[in-house]
Amino acid sequence: MDYTDSEVTAVRLACYLSGFIAPLLSTMMNLSLVNIGEEFGTGSHDLAYINSAFLLASVIFMVPFAKLSDIIGKKMMFIIGLQILVAGCVVASISPSFWWIIIGRAIIGVGAASMATVSISLLTDVVPKEHRGSAMGYQTMFIYMGLALGPAIGGTLNDLIGWRLLFLLPIPLAVASILILKFRFKTDIATDRDGILDTRGSVLYGLAVLFSMAGVMNLPNTWAIVSLVAGLILLVLFVRSQRNNEHCILDISLFRIWAFSGSCIATFMSYAASFSVSFFMALYLQSIGQLSATQAGLLMIVQPVIQCFFTPFVGKLTDRLEKKAVLPTLGMIITGIGILTLIFYNMNTTLETVMVTMLLIGFGFALFSAPNTTLIMSSVPKTHTSEASGMMAVMRQTGMMVSMGIAMLFISTIMGSMDNLGPDTYGLFLEVMKYSFSVCFVMCIVGAVTSAVRGTPKKF
Repeated sequence: MDYTDSEVTAVRLACYLSGFIAPLLSTMMNLSLVNIGEEFGTGSHDLAYINSAFLLASVIFMVPFAKLSDIIGKKMMFIIGLQILVAGCVVASISPSFWWIIIGRAIIGVGAASMATVSISLLTDVVPKEHRGSAMGYQTMFIYMGLALGPAIGGTLNDLIGWRLLFLLPIPLAVASILILKFRFKTDIATDRDGILDTRGSVLYGLAVLFSMAGVMNLPNTWAIVSLVAGLILLVLFVRSQRNNEHCILDISLFRIWAFSGSCIATFMSYAASFSVSFFMALYLQSIGQLSATQAGLLMIVQPVIQCFFTPFVGKLTDRLEKKAVLPTLGMIITGIGILTLIFYNMNTTLETVMVTMLLIGFGFALFSAPNTTLIMSSVPKTHTSEASGMMAVMRQTGMMVSMGIAMLFISTIMGSMDNLGPDTYGLFLEVMKYSFSVCFVMCIVGAVTSAVRGTPKKF
């Protein structure tokens, strides 16, 4: 179906706004954790649940929401997701206790799951194929803008208006996105109107994600190992439940398409290798580097700024290249070189070296993200774009959690806890970084090889 220029513009604008909102909410609250902890008397361990609740809830609902969007319509699912996100923001802003914030953040994660899966699918369906790479480039740019501006906006406004009002800031953008899509995009896209949501499969998938990710993020505790094993068993049961299932929430046969499965593996490896960089750099710069939070933030913002600047150009370049896998493969290699530098950080590493690291990782990600997204969405038939979008989002989010799980594993085994970070433990902290980024570098190599051999998508 062909869409008018007005409809294409409406979809692009609504998706770009939603792409900015979710990462903004993800990172904006990081500099408010201290204030939240002081208000509710909460320690650092429980404060970590503020981000974990968001990530877990989003991953749990991504695959079911992708299937549901094919049944009720992608426009409808997108609007519902924005409404859920607004509700979560309101709940978090009026929280009478700490655990109400966790509930609010989980609700926000559910809404973000809808936007993360449906927005890419909508862009794929509506934007002409010859402009798809450009659209993915701008979508990725807005995501990076949210990640980059989140800490700066959150840190500044936290001191001016308090953490509660911070939750209300994205609501006008969400409302604008709803109105644009509702009144400027008249049609809806539903590839399976007569379909039925597989509730049993959805529950199995949700439990598999919950148990496995809870295990990964809390290793090496005994209960975490048990949880991880239980999650993997549930994942096997979920895969079995989807075979020969007329109403499956995920068509397992898609993974037989090597261009699709290879792209998914590359996505997972990319985020699993790089997501913990900002976590370690914030600690390194403020402890060993002796920088203030503001100085560290200004230095670290180099990476997302580079990503924001180059991503749209890379997206347009993707549209003109026949061998689209070249760019994401090169991006993974450059990201790997940036991560390799982190292995050799010591007590005397210069700020110039840190700058080079941020530039390499930022440019590598700019080369990787938009072309890889274009390859994933081009590798499946149009009837499966929702599932492809959902799986890509799942790979991204689980990669993030695994990245933090690797960091927490080495912190627990080498340092015991981050609460004792100080001059006496700086050597141990550098050892944690060395081992963590050694694993991350290996994942970059795996991702680069997978990206290089994934093949060219068939023309659907």
